[in-house]
Amino acid sequence: MSRRDLVDVAIVGAGVVGAAAALALARDGWQVTLVEAREPPRWRVEQPDLRVYAFASDNAALLDDLGVWPSIAGARVQPYRGMRVWDAAGGGELRFDADSFGRRELGWIVENALLVDRLWAALPAAGVRVLCPVQLVALEQGEDHATLDLDDGTRLRARLVLAADGGDSKLRSLAGIDTYTHDYGQNGLVAFVDHERPHDATCWQRFLPTGPLAFLPFVDERDTGEGGHRSSIVWTLPEGEALRLLHAEDKNFLRELDNAFAGTLGALTAVSKRAAFPLKRQLAQAHVAGRVAVIGDAAHVVHPLAGQGVNLGLRDVAALRAMLQRQRAAGRDPGASASLARWARERRSENAIAAYSFDTLNRLFSNDHVLATLARGPLLGLAGKLPPLRHALWKHAAGL
Repeated sequence: MSRRDLVDVAIVGAGVVGAAAALALARDGWQVTLVEAREPPRWRVEQPDLRVYAFASDNAALLDDLGVWPSIAGARVQPYRGMRVWDAAGGGELRFDADSFGRRELGWIVENALLVDRLWAALPAAGVRVLCPVQLVALEQGEDHATLDLDDGTRLRARLVLAADGGDSKLRSLAGIDTYTHDYGQNGLVAFVDHERPHDATCWQRFLPTGPLAFLPFVDERDTGEGGHRSSIVWTLPEGEALRLLHAEDKNFLRELDNAFAGTLGALTAVSKRAAFPLKRQLAQAHVAGRVAVIGDAAHVVHPLAGQGVNLGLRDVAALRAMLQRQRAAGRDPGASASLARWARERRSENAIAAYSFDTLNRLFSNDHVLATLARGPLLGLAGKLPPLRHALWKHAAGL
């Protein structure tokens, strides 16, 4: 094997996290090859993606540093300036607002397809080699490199390999990394709806015994009124209920949605198809095996109630990038085990804390046990009345 056959970093999986990692590392001077099984569809303004994220400010700063955030923000993002969280059983309410934190916004609602589209568009100029559509067949670990066998006959050798191929990661499995998995027995039901009253650039979340229901503000270019009248809903439900509502007639679905949200934003209108996806908590038992590191959903799948999944994944990227910048400055191997181990300890700890915190919130608020019902409303109210606690909660979510 000659040095020309060897790349610095190979990344399997080119969603938001994988593509961002490829762009970041290539911009830092590493030779990067990105492997993806299928080319993503182009983002289209007339077809909003049902999969949206509550994007945190630290990750917007990361994408801005990579030169792609301006094109994302210029296409379609919805800043949100407030958050309101309350329990259906009553009690207090937890509120966040941008003014109290001295900010223009708390974050942005962004479509997955738009993020992927703009990241992919930036890859060629950064020098990233993209192999697509190809699938990973086998992995062989060596002392100073790993080899990926692809289904088109390509043998790709790299000093560091990143698994960014999702919760069912084949690369993670081939590397011998197991997972701790808990099935919530819930589905997340998503759709876009219009509503009579404006969302006021606010994320709304109501906890119900069946699971949280969130209304996330969304841009509607046809809306010339103040405050916006379209939202993306994320409704956590038991699997059977989610499937029933997935296939219900619009009028029946909207009636139950309105009841669940207590008419908070007025009359509702369906403006999109619906989709549902199973919910689970899944954590990789290790973040590194040999020269393979796992990031994003390959490393951690969390409950969507706090909208932190993609934010955690991009924080994996930011921490890995910082570590590799130090390696490059020192002229060291990017796949050196000692440095990877330090990165893995840091990320595994933060990701586990986040996953189990969301798990605890879901367990506390997604049931009708008497003690939990009596406690959770006052707990939200107490948090809302303690500015230091409220500020700390938001800063953690924002990555500050």
